Amino acid sequence: MITASVRTAPPGWALIQRDLFDTLAEAARAAADRYSLPDGTPTFTHDVDDVYESRAGRGLLYALGGADDLLDLHHQDWTSASRLYDQAGPGREHAEYVGQLRDGYYNLGQAFEWFHQGEGNQSLYEFGVADPHHEEQARNSSRFADLLAGPNSANYDAAHRVIRSPFPSSAGPLLRAGDGWGHGDATNFVRMILAPGYGGGGVAYRASLFPIVDRLEDGWWNDKARAMEIVRLFDHLILDGDTPTNLTATGLVTHAFLYTGQERYRRWVLDYTEAWMERIAKNDGMLPDNVGPTGQIGEHREGQWWGGLYGWNSRWAADINFGGLTVAAECATLISGDLGYLDLLRSQLVMLLENARTAEDGRLEVPKRYGPEGWIDFAPPRLLEFAHLYHASLDADDLAMIEQLRSGAIGDDWGHIVPAADRRIQACETARYEYYADRLPDWPERILRAEGLYARAHLERILADSRTHEQLLEANEWPPNPVVTKGLTQVTTGSPQTVYNGGLLRSTVRYWDRDRQRPGLPQDVAALVVDLAADRVGVELVNTHSGATRQLAVQAGAFGEHRFTTVEHNHQDVTMLRESSYRWLREIPDIDQTTQQIDAPMVEVCLPPGTSIRMDLGLHRFCRTPSYAPPK
Repeated sequence: MITASVRTAPPGWALIQRDLFDTLAEAARAAADRYSLPDGTPTFTHDVDDVYESRAGRGLLYALGGADDLLDLHHQDWTSASRLYDQAGPGREHAEYVGQLRDGYYNLGQAFEWFHQGEGNQSLYEFGVADPHHEEQARNSSRFADLLAGPNSANYDAAHRVIRSPFPSSAGPLLRAGDGWGHGDATNFVRMILAPGYGGGGVAYRASLFPIVDRLEDGWWNDKARAMEIVRLFDHLILDGDTPTNLTATGLVTHAFLYTGQERYRRWVLDYTEAWMERIAKNDGMLPDNVGPTGQIGEHREGQWWGGLYGWNSRWAADINFGGLTVAAECATLISGDLGYLDLLRSQLVMLLENARTAEDGRLEVPKRYGPEGWIDFAPPRLLEFAHLYHASLDADDLAMIEQLRSGAIGDDWGHIVPAADRRIQACETARYEYYADRLPDWPERILRAEGLYARAHLERILADSRTHEQLLEANEWPPNPVVTKGLTQVTTGSPQTVYNGGLLRSTVRYWDRDRQRPGLPQDVAALVVDLAADRVGVELVNTHSGATRQLAVQAGAFGEHRFTTVEHNHQDVTMLRESSYRWLREIPDIDQTTQQIDAPMVEVCLPPGTSIRMDLGLHRFCRTPSYAPPK
């Protein structure tokens, strides 16, 4: 046990952080009271992933150190939404009810690809960090993972290492458009996926039929024979095979591994990740976006490697592809300890930069899409995936890529911070990067203030909403979600924002409240990761309470995957203070440093009233088997 001894007035960031914890908890309660029925049933219904998303963050906020009642609120939010949408559920509260879940997971009748499954699964994954001993959620993790990794999975072909459709579900893969979205109307489903209007030969909204159909004409659905032909082509080209968006499924299976430790889950994640790494190697270093049922690239497209669902030819192309790449690279690295799996993500970031161009205004631009004419739609690259890669590797070459992005961001202020939802991907990643590059010392205060302003603005709107639950049910409007966790995650754990569409928490350190025997920072305690390197992490802890002692454990890694090797911390002689406070104030003792060798996945810290401590912890990363289980 290390006992803090440095006495000082709490720094501004620490007071703002504790205020933010309180504000977010108050806002979460207000949102639940206003936009849920007494049993937790949401007043808003659309697609089930949207309902989960509108309530996300409560579990993670609790796990970071939020109020005790947030855990019950998180359970109620998730359980009530799941109950409403299950095909066996009542559905009577909403006229637009559709049974979008089957046995608690996404159903075939409302097909969800992994971009949206991952988005909805945020709340599911939060149970692992918030309530690691919850037996029902541990069972759910295995039930859901077995839809892909189970011995009798209908969704996965283990021999070819292929997820059999871009729309896997609890009822098996979607292989016919008529079985999916649109309540059996195959034409409507295909129209939604292939909606035209985004330019470039064969370029479509979410997927393309190129080269089998050069350019899909408008109004094809009005001719019954043509519509049947296009639907059959769609089933063959789009639905019968795998896409890299499915790499996001590694998050679900890793979630089960972290609960159970079962080797078969670990093996599935690594096998599936390796399959896509091999496909990249076979495709001259470029990620193919469609794989046939036997694992061949472009199997139904005359060997063409692009055109699949959310692939390189679609509107969102690079952004969605990189979500799956990032999740899989992080999960495979986490459960194997092998940094080589980061090449899955790194190879594609390098590939984009190799195909980059300099715009007329001098800005760096990378291609976002690919079509018959080659790389198209050049735009400035986003930092998020580069930030995740560098956080995992802490490699100088990966850092150099970020500096290349920064040098090419002519006119951009990387220190700019705005109040933004967690959905605003990378809204604050540049400022975080600037802090650790020693260029933005006030970043912790600024991001925490911005998050607080965001929560307070939505709280005021919620409190001003005087509609009854009956009126809200009738209006069926997406409610504001005032809970944001990216700032607290970044500041307290030393990590980038969790990948929004299906990522797991990737923190350098986490905290466990020893007084209340639960995850997160103790009451009144604030934390800041002040330094990050491949072999060390710097952490500052502050007890803002003037009369109570707090005790906590600092864990190496989000799930104990790292190990601390040394700890150097500051300390101050308090003998004089206890004899004469006047003399101590006149002759404040120097702050000294102490170093000791340790070999443990955690460090126990005692924080007497009004104390702080700065610890520089030696780190051996990715050397332990990760688990949701609390440190002992």
